Amino acid sequence: MARPLLTYLAILIAGVSILVLEVARSGVTFTDRFVGPTPVTTLAQDGADGPNVVIAHGFAGSREMMQGYSLILAQAGYRVHMFDFEGHGTHPVPMSGDVTQIEGTTRLLMDQTRSVIDDVADGTPVALLGHSMATDVLIRVALEADTGPLVLLSAFSQAVTAEEPKDMLLISGQWEPHLREFGIDAVQMVNADAQEGETIQKGDVIRSAIFAPWTEHVSILQSRAGRQAALDWLNRAYARDTLVSAPPTGWAFLALMASITVLASLLARLVVPEAPLPPSHQPGILRYLGTLFVPAILTPFIALPLDFGVLPVLVADYLAIHLGVFGLLSLAMQRWLWGRLTLGWTGVEPFTLALVVLLAWGIGVFGFALDRYGANFFPIAERLPIIAALVIGAIPFMVADAQLVWKAPLWRRIAARVALLVSLGIAVALDLEGLFFLLIIAPVILLFFFVHGAMGRAFGKRAGPLLAGIALGIILAWALGVSFPMFATTGGGT
Repeated sequence: MARPLLTYLAILIAGVSILVLEVARSGVTFTDRFVGPTPVTTLAQDGADGPNVVIAHGFAGSREMMQGYSLILAQAGYRVHMFDFEGHGTHPVPMSGDVTQIEGTTRLLMDQTRSVIDDVADGTPVALLGHSMATDVLIRVALEADTGPLVLLSAFSQAVTAEEPKDMLLISGQWEPHLREFGIDAVQMVNADAQEGETIQKGDVIRSAIFAPWTEHVSILQSRAGRQAALDWLNRAYARDTLVSAPPTGWAFLALMASITVLASLLARLVVPEAPLPPSHQPGILRYLGTLFVPAILTPFIALPLDFGVLPVLVADYLAIHLGVFGLLSLAMQRWLWGRLTLGWTGVEPFTLALVVLLAWGIGVFGFALDRYGANFFPIAERLPIIAALVIGAIPFMVADAQLVWKAPLWRRIAARVALLVSLGIAVALDLEGLFFLLIIAPVILLFFFVHGAMGRAFGKRAGPLLAGIALGIILAWALGVSFPMFATTGGGT
């Protein structure tokens, strides 16, 4: 009885989640356009006459990630303009410049932001809202241009002074202690006795630093308290009184993603006939750990000399090589220490059907929901070669991983993930400057295992680990290829 009840519950939760997410978008028109090469999405109600708000995302983000704040402002009558920075989302031009110099990459992003502001300006100072990396860019733009109030999420910038920017709300996640301290410091520049949560005004300078409860660097983007505070701050600045309640889109989005993941098991039972697979072959603990950690330790030393850096995405070349080497070493160790590999081949037609269905569910259905409500997931043409290169390394890795975790107990599945993180950690330690961004990729890979790994296991239990490995390798390459910024090195530290 438990399985049908779980299926019905997942369908019900998915339906309720979609309803909540669509209600949050009701009455708001999304209009896509370009300002030069910059993709811009404008959100506004019909006949909206409120001030313009330009919204910018953080590093490795996209304009879709900023919908939570954009929608509540648009519902309140503001005209909201989200855009993708160079190298992010669907922007076709890679980031460039020297990331270590303000007049390098930062200046290019400032100029890009200025072009969007100039395009939407109508005589009323344009409000600015940004997250993480964008906060420094927006602060520096505000120092040079006549802009309206700033709302900054998870902010940090060395450009803040006691006099500039004049109108600024800083919202940090509750679990971001260092960024909360920065926000307090920015307010105490105006009044040394100021405390978090207070609004301080001195002359024409007005500031406040608050925290969004139960959030960190990413979940702050869906914080109801944060969104409400942003609307209140802009209403004060523009003398508006339109009130809108922030819906619980954060929980709805997470519930929808979880439901799609759970329903993959139902889909597998519907389309994949259970094949007469061989029993799971699990070696002893020492052999199992040897299969994990010998490749984990050897891979960085083999992969680093092979990294030629030809792909226009930070650390993508190395990651593809690392995954491929790790996977091949793991398969070789499994064959040597285990004595065999379990493929689970079920015949061409059922194998192909299962592969297509898993890819359609993991990329099409899950990807559509993610792209509509959370973050960009569909690549532009410039990213297809990056995905293709990542596939070459990701498939061997995921086939080896599927062999390791097929019908394995939980602790062995956890050990397999730890081995990969250890291996990436060793690589970063060997080349900190060149591979630092692997530290940012690690959480994305872990999230992939939680979500798509669960989908792959549902199909793999019925059709074998080879199916799961190939499909998950393609999906992993896709997810990494669309997520991380394109960067054209033009000098300086990258």
